[in-house]
Amino acid sequence: MRFIIFITIAFSLTACGPSKEVDITADWSVEQFYREASAELANENYLTAIEYYETLESRFPFGKYATQAQIDVAYAYYKYDEPDSALTALDRFIKLHPRHPSVDYAYYLKGLVNFERGGSILDVVVDRDVSEFDKNLMLTSYNDFKLLLQRFPSGKYSTDARERLVYLRNELAKADFRIANYYASREAWVAVSNRTKYILHNFQGSSVIRSTLELQLKAYQQLGLEDRADDTQRIIDLNYGAKS
Repeated sequence: MRFIIFITIAFSLTACGPSKEVDITADWSVEQFYREASAELANENYLTAIEYYETLESRFPFGKYATQAQIDVAYAYYKYDEPDSALTALDRFIKLHPRHPSVDYAYYLKGLVNFERGGSILDVVVDRDVSEFDKNLMLTSYNDFKLLLQRFPSGKYSTDARERLVYLRNELAKADFRIANYYASREAWVAVSNRTKYILHNFQGSSVIRSTLELQLKAYQQLGLEDRADDTQRIIDLNYGAKS
C-alpha cells in the first residue's frame, strides 16, 4: 500500500514540476529573426532586440543579415545604456568589415557612445563646471570624431561630427586653461608654460587661444625667458593687434 502511495506522490510531483521553456525562435528563418529584432529595437525593447540580434548571428553567422546584426546590436547596446558592450561591438564590426558601407556609421556611433557616456557631456556642462567631468571621456570622444572626419571628410555624418568636434575642442581647451590658471595662482610658472603649450598645440581654433597666449606670455616673463616671451607677444600682435 505504501509503495502505491509513493508512486502516486512521485507521479504527482513530476506532473506539477516546472515545464521546459519553449523557444519561440526555434523555427525562425534569418529573415524573421532580423525583422523581429528590428521591430523590438524600434519599439525600444532594447534587451529583447539585443537577444534576437545575438541569437541571429549565432545561428546564421554568415551573410548580410549577420553583418547588419553586428552593427544594429551595437546601437541597441548604446540605447540600453551599456556603453562598454556597444564599443566592443563597434570595434569588432570595424575590424571585421573595414570597407563596409556602414563603417563610417560605426565610427560615428563610437563618438556618440563616448560623448554620452556617464550622462550627456552637455548636461554636465549645464549643471556644473566642465572640469569636474572626466576629461578623458571628452578626449576619447574628440578623437573618435576626429578620426571619422579624417577618414570620411564628406560623409553623411561629417556635419554633425564636425559640430561636436568644435564643441569638444572648446570644452577641452577651457578645462586645460582652468588648470593652467590654477598653476598660475600657485606661481608654478613651468607648469603654466607646459600646459599653455599643450593647449596651443592640440586645440588650435578654440575659444581660449588668446587667453592662453596671454597666460603663456606671463609665464615666460616670470621665468625670465625673454626670447620666448617676445615670440609669444609677436603672435598675439599678429593675430589680435598690437596694444596701443
